[in-house]
Amino acid sequence: MRLGILGGTFDPIHYGHLFVAEEARVRFRLEKVLFVPNASPPHKKDYRVTEAHHRFDMAQIAIRDNPAFECSPLELQRPGPSYTVDTLAALHAQMPEAELFYITGRDAIAEILTWRRPEEVIRLATFIAAARPGFDSMEWMAGLPDAYQGRILLLGSTDLGISSTDIRERIRTGLPARYLTPDEILEYIHRHHLYQDRSGSEESMERI
Repeated sequence: MRLGILGGTFDPIHYGHLFVAEEARVRFRLEKVLFVPNASPPHKKDYRVTEAHHRFDMAQIAIRDNPAFECSPLELQRPGPSYTVDTLAALHAQMPEAELFYITGRDAIAEILTWRRPEEVIRLATFIAAARPGFDSMEWMAGLPDAYQGRILLLGSTDLGISSTDIRERIRTGLPARYLTPDEILEYIHRHHLYQDRSGSEESMERI
């Protein structure tokens, strides 16, 4: 099985996440894309992340009409920071026959040498590098070892320019967020009174 993995905070999940997952699925012939909300993201220390169960529920709602998408509670069930290397190792142990493809932004991959056990991360999965603002050229790959570059596939997808941070701020200030995320997600947000009393910090798709 060719299994795509899209990890992130998903606070909240939006059309940018969904589009990148579908684009990667089609272009690289992935049989399934697994959305993995993190429980304790080590790179999100400058704002209070929404409770994990809300982010997981929203991700499940957002993907339910695509049979090739699935949501995993793997990181929610594991204590401590949500490190990518631990997730990839667990998935490899569960599905040793699967070929793993980790989908993330080019800005995140540019920093992969700072991740926890990067040599193990790059061994466990091929990376699919999605377009990100400011990373149109290939300069971001120049600092990576050749062995890493050989494990990176470029996804020239359209960058929708949607930010979870912007959605949170719009909801907090009463601005419209419709068409940035599915209507069902906005209904969930309002039903549970999320994002109405705080603002966030700039978010990207990076993972550590």
